[in-house]
Order: sequence, then C-alpha cells, then structure tokens
Amino acid sequence: MEFKQYLMTHFKLQLPTWIDDHLASADFSTETLEDRMDFVITLAHLNVKNNTGGPFGAAIFDRDSGKRLSCGVNLVNSQNCSLLHAEIVAIIFAQKHLGHYDLGASGMPSCQLVTSVEPCAMCLGAIGWSGIRQVVCGARDADARKIGFDEGIKPENWVEKFNRQGINIIQDIMRDQACNVLKNYQETGGLIYNPDNNREV
Repeated sequence: MEFKQYLMTHFKLQLPTWIDDHLASADFSTETLEDRMDFVITLAHLNVKNNTGGPFGAAIFDRDSGKRLSCGVNLVNSQNCSLLHAEIVAIIFAQKHLGHYDLGASGMPSCQLVTSVEPCAMCLGAIGWSGIRQVVCGARDADARKIGFDEGIKPENWVEKFNRQGINIIQDIMRDQACNVLKNYQETGGLIYNPDNNREV
C-alpha cells in the first residue's frame, strides 16, 4: 500500500464517540470561567473513564459570548500519536471549524483556550502559533509532573513571556478539581506514556 493511501485510510482524526453523547445530553453553561473549566475537567474525567486517552481535556470558546468553538481530549495512546494532546486536538478542530489557520486573524472570534492542565512544552509552541489570545488553566505543570508525566523543557517565566506577547494566561481555575482527575488516573493505574528519554546513546 502506498504511503499516501495508507495515511488516507488509517489516519483520520476523530473525537471519541462518547463526546457526541455527552454534548447532546449534558445541560451546562459556559458563562463563567468556572463553567468552562468544569466542562473541560469533565471531558478529562470521561476520557479516562471511557479508556480513550490520558487525563486531559481542553476546549476553545469565544471569550466574549461563551460559545464553544471546539473541544479536545488527549488521544496519544488510543491514536498512537504523541502529538495528540488535548490542546492540540482542540486547536485543530477550531481551525477547521472556523476555516482559518490563524485564530487571531481579523474577523475571527476572540478565541480562548481552556485546558484542564497547564500546557506542556509542545502545546505552548502550538498555542503561540495558533493565534489564541487567552489560555485558562486548571491544574499546574507541577501537578502533572507529580504523577509522572514529562511536561518537557519549558521556558522559565513562560506565563510572563506569553503575557508580554499578548497571550493572556490565567491559572488555577478549579485547580483542585482538575488535580483530582490526575490523582484518580494515577491511582487506577493509568498509563504514563512518556518516551524513554534516558536511553544511552
């Protein structure tokens, strides 16, 4: 099978089917930051419960209206792709939904990324290029590292640096609730899928 045909046949980015059921049946508000964070924490919890990925959820909202533009969950293990963190998935679907690679372009809604855990090093890079102008975080980087996840090599004072670039960072929204998802994942034997970066070369 040719490589192009293999990709077309085998790699189709799709959210787990339970998300459609959740969106159809749930009665939730997105008026406040806490409402929006509660939504993504629930995504993270359901991702673990349904065994479709790691304990991370994210969504992109119109900051002003609260309209949900996309959502994402961690699909690293289920899709066998190390790039598919919740934030990346949410960004991809928002860009496809809005029809533009730059979520900060003229005419775009004011895109706000809400994520259950602070972005890792990879996701920080993606956020910087995505055009998103506000990131709302639940659990801290240290909370993810505490249960064994490698968050990568992040710039010192990354929050201040992002703020100076016009990307507003808000931390610790419902941090305890977000941490509970991480702790539950660890306690129930969830896979910590870090690459082996300690190999001898």
